[in-house]
Amino acid sequence: MPLPFLTADRAFEATSDDMALPFEDHDSWRRPYRPGPWRVIAAALALLIASFMLLATLIVALAGALPAAGVCLGAASLVVLCALRLLRVGTWVSRHGVRRVRFLRTVTVPWGRTASLRTVQQPVRWLGLPRTVQGQALLLVRHGGGGEPLTLLTDHNADFLSRVEAFDRAADTVEAWYAEYGQAS
Repeated sequence: MPLPFLTADRAFEATSDDMALPFEDHDSWRRPYRPGPWRVIAAALALLIASFMLLATLIVALAGALPAAGVCLGAASLVVLCALRLLRVGTWVSRHGVRRVRFLRTVTVPWGRTASLRTVQQPVRWLGLPRTVQGQALLLVRHGGGGEPLTLLTDHNADFLSRVEAFDRAADTVEAWYAEYGQAS
C-alpha cells in the first residue's frame, strides 16, 4: 500500500522553495513572494541574540538585581520586536492597493492612485545599505506626480539578492495585481 503523503520526494515535487504562495482571499494583505534568505538569516541571528539576552535576564534576576533584570528583559523584548519587524518588511498587495513596509515606516497606495507600475534598470541599494549597484527595480508611479516613484522591489535587496528568477516572478505577480485591480479603478 503506497503512502505518497509520507514520502520525502513528494514533498520536494509538490512545492518549490521559490514558488509564491497561492492567494485565496484577495481582500487580505499578502506578500506575493517568500522572504529571502538574507532577511531570514538576519532575523534568526537577532532572535539568537535575544535568547542569550533572556538567559542573562534570568541569571541577573536569580542574582537578586531585579531592576537590572528588568532592563535586560526590556532590551531582549526590543530585539525580538526588531526581528519580527524585519521579517515583515517588504511589499504587500491586496485588492485595495499595494503596501511598501519598511523597518520604521509603511506606505500604502490604493490601486486607484497608481499611474503606472514598471520594472526598470537603475542603480539600486545593495541590501539596503548606502552602496549602490546596477540592478532592476519595480517602480510605482502615483497619479499627479506625487514626488519620486516608490521603489517596491529591487533585485539586490534582502529578499532577492542572488535570486533573479524569484525577483522576476515577484515583479510579474505585483504587475498582475496591478493589471487586475489598478486598471479597473
